[in-house]
Amino acid sequence: MAFDVDQLMLDMKAAATGVLNTDVSTFRGFSERQVEAIAKQSEFVAVGISTGQITPETKDFFLDSIEDMTLSFVKTLRGLIMVTIEKVWNAVVGVIWKAISSATGLVLPVPVAPAAPAAPADNA
Repeated sequence: MAFDVDQLMLDMKAAATGVLNTDVSTFRGFSERQVEAIAKQSEFVAVGISTGQITPETKDFFLDSIEDMTLSFVKTLRGLIMVTIEKVWNAVVGVIWKAISSATGLVLPVPVAPAAPAAPADNA
């Protein structure tokens, strides 16, 4: 039985890195667009409040919209992170199972990723 631990470690790192590099690029683009939109909306509200275009009666409506935008952004980011964690797990376990299968001659079914923990309840 030949089992190369050093090679397995390199393959595991490569599998995880491949997933992370792809997903981090996606996160970066998504985050950049969302942060810019939230910042521009915040500027719009700040200017509107300063100039009186946003009245005391409508101020909370506009502030709530920024809060909603931010919450939506963070929830989406949380979901993307959970998907990425599962992709990394699948990639690494796939490499491990392939190495074990190659060393033993067995065909091992790749396990299913464990269920993600439930997200905390929102207080909004």
